[in-house]
Amino acid sequence: MAKSLYKDICDTLRFSKFYESYAQSLSDILSYKYGSLLNPTDKVQDAFIKLWENCAKVTPDSAKSYVYTIANNLMLNEVKHQKVTLNYTKIGQKDYTNESPEFLMRKEQFLQQYKNVLEGLKPEQREAFLLSKVEGKTHKEIAELLGVTKKVVEHRIYGAFNVLKDKLEDFKLK
Repeated sequence: MAKSLYKDICDTLRFSKFYESYAQSLSDILSYKYGSLLNPTDKVQDAFIKLWENCAKVTPDSAKSYVYTIANNLMLNEVKHQKVTLNYTKIGQKDYTNESPEFLMRKEQFLQQYKNVLEGLKPEQREAFLLSKVEGKTHKEIAELLGVTKKVVEHRIYGAFNVLKDKLEDFKLK
């Protein structure tokens, strides 16, 4: 075997000629082997990008083998990914629950009553409560947003909790 004049393929002109020589044939091979639905041209591009990123490590003699191996592995990964997504779509979504009809009915009643009680709160209590419990803001952040002190925010949230406990006592809130 003839000894290569170059130790790597990092020269732009050399890399460009290498790409022009092998890109189309590699794309055709992958297309024949795996079909065009898996975008073999994209995998060829990715393989050549990988070659460029590692050009200092790859000798010109092994560059062709390197690119073909990378492209083939990328296609195999895509095939695996397609199988996983296909299996996931076969499973389907769960359209049933293990809860009893009574539980579902009570849950619906509770949510409706909860919404009614929230609507009945004073606007400043509702605002502070929702900022704290729904958006997860701290008392200090809420105070800054509303332009009040932290104690006022705590008082409003505490008041909202008391109203909720009183109005929703059938549901045993803690």
